[in-house]
Amino acid sequence: MNSARGDLRVYLLLETLQPQFAAYLGTPTRARGYPPFAGQHSLIIEIAPGLMIERVIDLALKADPDLEPGILFVERQFGILEIHGNSKEKLLQAGQAMLSGLGLAAGDQLAPKIVYTDVIEDIADQHAVIINRNRQASMILPGDTLLIVEMVPALYAAIAANEAERAAPGLTLVDVQMIGAAGRLYMSGKTADVHKGLAEIERVLGAIQGRAA
Repeated sequence: MNSARGDLRVYLLLETLQPQFAAYLGTPTRARGYPPFAGQHSLIIEIAPGLMIERVIDLALKADPDLEPGILFVERQFGILEIHGNSKEKLLQAGQAMLSGLGLAAGDQLAPKIVYTDVIEDIADQHAVIINRNRQASMILPGDTLLIVEMVPALYAAIAANEAERAAPGLTLVDVQMIGAAGRLYMSGKTADVHKGLAEIERVLGAIQGRAA
């Protein structure tokens, strides 16, 4: 075993996956493994060097073989793993086994930073069309209010999407970009729901502890 200590970028527990976000995670674009279901819990990890994610999944699944990996992805610089299950306690135990095996702690992760937010009311027809051609989830309708949020590291878009949906179930999840240089979230609906979702995103991300980038 290579004992090199990795750079933990994100260690993120998502409690009680919400219906729209769970469905998004279960699409072939995202979940090339086992799709999660609404109500399950999810643990998402990002680490560098990228190939170290293979050690991460080995440690997690040997700690609890009943957990299901949905995403195992090695991008240019980082490796990403999403695993899920019905028991939050078992998920956290597997996560701790992974951290211990690599000599890391959850607090070693990077703190999230919101780079940009905007609320755009009464989306034009043509604007809706071009967004829908690039979306990965549901459609935005002309006249909706659009919420856009950009953050780093990118994986924090996952908890932003899940918790905004929990706070304002009337919102439509239009797109989530959770892998790459920055995370981006598009949600739409009534203006009041959009502001409620944004407030929850800011609250949740502001409460996550981690080191400065």
